[in-house]
Amino acid sequence: MSGYDCIVIGTGGLGSAALEQLARRGARVLGLDRFPPGHARGSSHGSTRMIRRAYFEHPSYVPLVERAYGAWKALSDRCGRRLLVTCGLVQVGPGDGPVLSGVRASARQHGLAIEELTAVEVERRMPGLRVPVSSRGIVEPGAGYLHVEACITTQARLAVEQGAEIRIGPAVKSWRAGPRDVTVVTDAGELRADRLIITAGAWSADLLGELGIRLRVLRKPLYWFAARGDAYDAEQGFPAFLYETPTGIFYGFPRIDPDGVKVGRHSGGREIKDPLALNLDIDRDDFETVKQFVTNCLPRATGQLRRHAACMYTMTNDQHFIVDRHPATPRVAFAAGMSGHGFKFAPVIGEALADLALTGRTELPLDFLACRRAALHGG
Repeated sequence: MSGYDCIVIGTGGLGSAALEQLARRGARVLGLDRFPPGHARGSSHGSTRMIRRAYFEHPSYVPLVERAYGAWKALSDRCGRRLLVTCGLVQVGPGDGPVLSGVRASARQHGLAIEELTAVEVERRMPGLRVPVSSRGIVEPGAGYLHVEACITTQARLAVEQGAEIRIGPAVKSWRAGPRDVTVVTDAGELRADRLIITAGAWSADLLGELGIRLRVLRKPLYWFAARGDAYDAEQGFPAFLYETPTGIFYGFPRIDPDGVKVGRHSGGREIKDPLALNLDIDRDDFETVKQFVTNCLPRATGQLRRHAACMYTMTNDQHFIVDRHPATPRVAFAAGMSGHGFKFAPVIGEALADLALTGRTELPLDFLACRRAALHGG
């Protein structure tokens, strides 16, 4: 008999959600991670992550994000802390560009509430923004942001309170599946379980290499800029924002703490080979690109940098997630390649992974994220 019903490799956003789901269902479950939940060495940190329904990436995500809204609110109720904040979102770009076209397509297919504005109307309603005259804006009033570290630590704490075990420090070297269990090899010894879930983020390629899936890890800097007055304050009703521009896609959040307005570039990013060697210094080229966006589009921001950080995007070729069972062994389920837009789905992906690990199937609409799609392979 193996020691656990399931081992979860990685306890970030997805792994902590899977742990909480498994523990709530009464499974004997162990989470493994080099770093403690809520750490700043992976993909899910930096105070905030956006949540939105009118999903420009693909309409098939909308039912999942609808479920995620309910899950985050339920989690907030259970922990007594507001994890999800609805502040609205304005997305700006060319009227026929991929962002606004995708927003309209998802809203139309799923009957979502959005409002189209001209550039002048965006600036009149949100004086802290500047919009190119050739662009338009779409407001999604129900969008907002998640307190990312609090979300992860809450999921992990609830998992432990329900019987899960989390071990911090041991590095996972490999795993192998046998006819009756799965063995996980760490630098502190071997562990066995009936089932295995892999949610290793930037380390996924090392643990899923035999699948031939191309996963690139990109370094993504985050910046907090000082601002004059209170135009960007959450208390003044300033929304989250996302701009499609000729120099890339940029995003940001209302000012929620003294550090200032958080801004980042969703596109671009330098590829890195070793996630443990993530450089936390300022990337001058990226900083200048983001600073120019701030100068052009956030007129009440000073350009003075108050804080900076770096996280990692693990990218698939088609920039859609992979959530599936391992095709060679049904004892292993995994989620990988969240491509910079996956955190908001964490409790739903965790639910799906728990389903796949314990029963071999899930009722959640995840077929479009299966690993069999050809776009995942190749150079």
